[in-house]
Amino acid sequence: MDVLWRSTGFAAEVLDVFDRSLTDKELVSQSKALCKDYIISRLNQNGLGWSKAELKFSCSNAICEVSVVLLCLGDELECIQPGLYRNVARQLNISVAMENMVSDAFIGVATEIFSTGITWGKVVAMYAVAGALAVDCVKHGYLNCVYVIVESLGQFVRKYLVHWLKRRGGWMDITKCVVKKDFIPDNHWISSIIDSMKYFVTSIYVYIMKEQ
Repeated sequence: MDVLWRSTGFAAEVLDVFDRSLTDKELVSQSKALCKDYIISRLNQNGLGWSKAELKFSCSNAICEVSVVLLCLGDELECIQPGLYRNVARQLNISVAMENMVSDAFIGVATEIFSTGITWGKVVAMYAVAGALAVDCVKHGYLNCVYVIVESLGQFVRKYLVHWLKRRGGWMDITKCVVKKDFIPDNHWISSIIDSMKYFVTSIYVYIMKEQ
C-alpha cells in the first residue's frame, strides 16, 4: 500500500507539473509572442523595418523553434494565394484608423475561420491575417494598431483555442507539420492550406456582408 501511495503521489506530482506548464495564461502569452514575431517578419518583408525590440519580443528556445515553423508554414500559405493576404483591410472594407474596427474585424475573421473546427492550417491562416492586417496598419501610419492586433489574437486564443492547444500538448505540436531537417511541409499540410484558404475567403465575404 505504501508503494502504491508513493507511486500515486509521484504521478500526481508529475501531472501537476505538466498542467502548470500548459496554463491558459502561458499559452496565451506564447500565442501573443508568436504573433509579434510573425508581424515583425511580415513588416520587414514589406520594407517597414520593425525590430523585435520595438515589439518587446523575446522567446524561449522552444517557442523560437515554433516561430520558425509557423513562419515557414505561413510562407507556404501566402505563396499559394499571395493576393489573399495583401490589402486585407481593403478586402474587409475597414478603416485602419479606428482601433476598435481593426480589432472587431480581426476577431470576426478569426471566428469565421474556425467556425467549422480547429486545425493547424487554420491557426496559420489566422496568423497570416494578423500579419497582413498589421502591414496595412503600419503602411498607413497607425502603428498602435499592431498592438491592438496582438492583443486581439491573445483574446481569441484565450476564448477559443486554449483547450485545443492543451489537448495537442501545446505549441510544439505544430512542428509535426514540417520535416525539420529542411523545413519542408509535410504532405497533410497541403490539404490543410487549401482548407484554410477556403475559410479565409468565406470569412472575408461573411464579415463584409455583416457590415452592410
